[in-house]
Amino acid sequence: MPAQDPFVIVGAGLAGAKAAETLREEGFDGPVVLVGAEPERPYERPPLSKQYLLGAAERGKAFVHDEDWYAGHDVELRTGVRATGLDPAARRVTLDTGEQLTYGRLLLATGASPRRLQVPGADLDGVRYLRTLADADRLGADLAGGGRRVVVVGAGWIGLEVAAAARSHGNDVTVVEPQPTPLHAVLGAQMGRVFARLHRDHGVELLTDTVVREIRGSGGRVTTVVTDGHAGLPADLVVVGIGAIPNTALAASAGLEVDNGVVTDHALRASAVDVYAAGDVAASFHPLHGRHVRVEHWANALHQGPAAARSMLGQDIVFDRVPYFFTDQYELGMEYSGLAGPSDTVVCRGDPDDGAFIAFWTADGRVTAAMNVNVWDVTAPIQQLIRSRRQVQSARLADPDTPLELLAG
Repeated sequence: MPAQDPFVIVGAGLAGAKAAETLREEGFDGPVVLVGAEPERPYERPPLSKQYLLGAAERGKAFVHDEDWYAGHDVELRTGVRATGLDPAARRVTLDTGEQLTYGRLLLATGASPRRLQVPGADLDGVRYLRTLADADRLGADLAGGGRRVVVVGAGWIGLEVAAAARSHGNDVTVVEPQPTPLHAVLGAQMGRVFARLHRDHGVELLTDTVVREIRGSGGRVTTVVTDGHAGLPADLVVVGIGAIPNTALAASAGLEVDNGVVTDHALRASAVDVYAAGDVAASFHPLHGRHVRVEHWANALHQGPAAARSMLGQDIVFDRVPYFFTDQYELGMEYSGLAGPSDTVVCRGDPDDGAFIAFWTADGRVTAAMNVNVWDVTAPIQQLIRSRRQVQSARLADPDTPLELLAG
């Protein structure tokens, strides 16, 4: 590998920025080029639907590094530039400027994009998505001051966090969800009802088992949302949160293996030599779960970027962290660890109606995932319990007097 060929990172989000940081921390002194399609320097996404959207945090708090960090660490940050082509045989990335970058090793951290709502009227003014800092700037301005009628399409994490922010700003909010409960695919019906009750208690009109059929407007601006059960929900603003699609076009066009993300091994190596992937776009083999897993959450990008950097440096890496996610909605704070299956059994420690509890998902007596709601400082033993794969009696999981550390072994 010629010494002059840089390590190129395509995707200037959290995973890409932390990979660049780790390359320098690990002593790599060769050229590092970080390419990002957005005009902003790398930032973290959780504040976009949480503190920043609520108006509780300044915009600058979202950035991964100070503005001068990149030049100070000799990282060439190229913002507002998109990679349009990849030739693994020639070790070359083509940018939309026409420039071609030759790389020694390449990290794909291209993230994901919001899934678009495919109904008539979805292109009207007033239909919003939330993925970028620019999206959050615009949506925050829309919600501030209250008094608007907001329809949120999709009761996933983004949809529910936006609904909570919209209500906190004093807006009327209706959430439309095709599944029987919010978060049904992730948490199942029992825990989905916890979030349904939470939002209804805060004045949200939650319409489940309901599908959006059309968005109507006047003068090019949204006015009404039509569903299979409602002729017209009044709307000044429609926020769509129906999932995300990994940005795999660059990898796929180059012939890399792609299957719900860029497929990698346990060391985050893609199917082409000296090409790696991390963050929302990576479908990496997870030894703990015995299959390829793509995780879109903040903690995965935070840890997978550094792991990919170390792998690029030739270190022996096995990325097997327990997936982790958190959310804040109204007075509810929640942390979720693991990956639950659709047929797993739910065991609760504490009463969900009391607002503070832990839910465990189990299969064959083993904990596959757990969600602690308004119960803190338990993530470490929960993740240890998941990782141990020990069989635990449901009665002991449910018993608040049995220390989690004891169950984890």
